[in-house]
Order: sequence, then C-alpha cells, then structure tokens
Amino acid sequence: MSKLTSFSRRSFLVMPLALAACYNPRQVIELSGVSMGTSYKVSLIDNTNQVSEAQVKSAVAKALAAVNETMSNWDTSSEISRLNATPAGQTVKVSPELAEVMTAAAEINRASEGRFDTTVGPLIEAWGFGAPGKTAMPSDAVIADAQARSGHDSTLVVAADTVTKTNADAQIYLAGIGKGYGADHVARALEGLGISDYMVEIGGDLYAAGRNPDGLPWQIGIESPNPANPNLMGVVGVSGMGLASSGDYRNFFEVDGQRYSHLIDPTTARPVEHQTASATVLADNAMQADAWSTAMLVLGRERGLEVAKHHNIAVQFIERDADAAQVAFKTHESDAFKALTA
Repeated sequence: MSKLTSFSRRSFLVMPLALAACYNPRQVIELSGVSMGTSYKVSLIDNTNQVSEAQVKSAVAKALAAVNETMSNWDTSSEISRLNATPAGQTVKVSPELAEVMTAAAEINRASEGRFDTTVGPLIEAWGFGAPGKTAMPSDAVIADAQARSGHDSTLVVAADTVTKTNADAQIYLAGIGKGYGADHVARALEGLGISDYMVEIGGDLYAAGRNPDGLPWQIGIESPNPANPNLMGVVGVSGMGLASSGDYRNFFEVDGQRYSHLIDPTTARPVEHQTASATVLADNAMQADAWSTAMLVLGRERGLEVAKHHNIAVQFIERDADAAQVAFKTHESDAFKALTA
C-alpha cells in the first residue's frame, strides 16, 4: 500500500462517535481500510437505497488510488516523486489536483508566517523523527545542513499550475495536507453517487456533510492530549466542513530533562517550546483544516490566536496548565471557532 510519507506531524486526536441505529440499517454503509500510510473510515446514509455498497467501495478505492498516484512520496512513479526528482531551475507543469494542493500549501505557508512548510522533511529527519526509534539530539552542523535544504520560499516557486525547485536538494512532502485533500477527494466521489449525508475520515482528518443517522450534524470527539488518560475534551457537530487536529504528545524525546517534540518550527529549525499540546481546526474543507491545524500547533496558542483572528481561522487550542499540581489542560478558542460551535 502506497503512503504519502512518514513525515507526519499528525496525532490522532479526533474520533467520529459511534453511529446510532434509528435509520433502517440498509440505508447506512460503513467502510474502513488503510491508505496513505494510515487508516480511513467512510460512513454514509443512502436514503433512497439506490447505491450499493459495492458502488461505494469502488468509488472510494478509485478516489484514494488517484490521490496516492499524485501525492505518494513512497511511490517513485507518483507525480510528487517525479517532481522531487527534477533538477533546480526546471519548471514543471503539474496536474490540477497537485496544483490545488501546492497552491493551498503556499498560501497557508505565507498566512501562517512560515509555520506550515511542505519542505520541512530534512529537519524532521535531522531531529530523528523520520523513522521510529531514531530520535536524537542533532549537532548544530546537522541542523544547519537540513535548514539549507528546507524552506518554502527559499527552495520552491509555486505558480498557478507550475512548480519550480530553486534548490536541487529540496523535497516536497505532503503528509501535512495530503490526507485532508484525500478526504475531500473521497467526499467528491460520494457526492458523484448522489450521496449527501456522509463522513469521510483519513488519519484523523475529516470532511462531513449532511446529517448522521440521528439526524444531527456528525458528532466528532476531540481527544484529551494526555496519553495516560485519553478522554474526550469535547464534541463538535460537523456538517459541510472539514475538521483536523494536530498534537505534540505522542512523539518526543527527552535529553537532560528537556522535552523535544516532533513538532519542528521551520522558522527556527528546532522543536517548539510552548505549552500548546494540540490544535483543532474547522474549515471549509479537510485540506485547509489539515494544513492549518499543523500551522496553528507550531504557532502555539498565543501567536496562533492572533493569526486566527487576522485570517478568520476557527481553531481550538488545548494547552498544558503549567501551574497545576497534576496533569491538567486549558482550552482556548478563536472567535470563528466559537461562532461555528455555538
């Protein structure tokens, strides 16, 4: 199974809550599987009984295969792999699908003050988070070398339908936006079948439309960023929106009592040091939610709320309470998040 990449900053923090059974069971179709290096789940309601499970499976499989063929870093024949193999200075015309993702990534990179960056892979590798069990404190020389091969503005030029690498060593990894795009792409395939009530989730990034079997917006639980006690911090009703959460608490190492998370700030080339443990974003689509949740978590609650206000981003931060005697968390929401969840 092809994957987007192992360079993911995603922690699985959102949980679609169990479906109820107030509709005729024949009308509810649920699918699950593995794609893009993670799990996926599709739940939908066919109120007309005109769509078979086989049709849904085929449509979902084709949609996921198309995304992998475009964006998988593990498939050397994928479009993104071919782009990564091009020399510096060669302008490449990309497909409409990749252009959509690369344009969104460039826009969010600028709006987030560089905190969302699809070229950050060398820094993640340098800090030992590229593969399980290889975390380590890198030397300044290793960090400097990785930083020279990273940086959206210094390594890429993204136009309407073209991408040019200005640094031959630049590599584009789409794990921070590709799963969200995948959820959106599957959603479009379902709508092509005439389905209007559905939820698509890929690795914690999701898009939901219409109503769940209870006739409510799809109920999505936001997990507490405490692996020792993973309770729900809250439930959000999602319909006609994408939702994604990013967290820092499942992948980290400690040296001399200092905690280093896998969340690398591209502007400093080092792990973030703030107390923000997770960020959950609601957006018009899952692609935007996916990328912005990473950007917001790197920014942290304080600067993140300022950026969210400027760009009207709906975000909830969960922050460690450093003053509490025991493990405790506080939540902070942007005005847009409050408005959408009121």
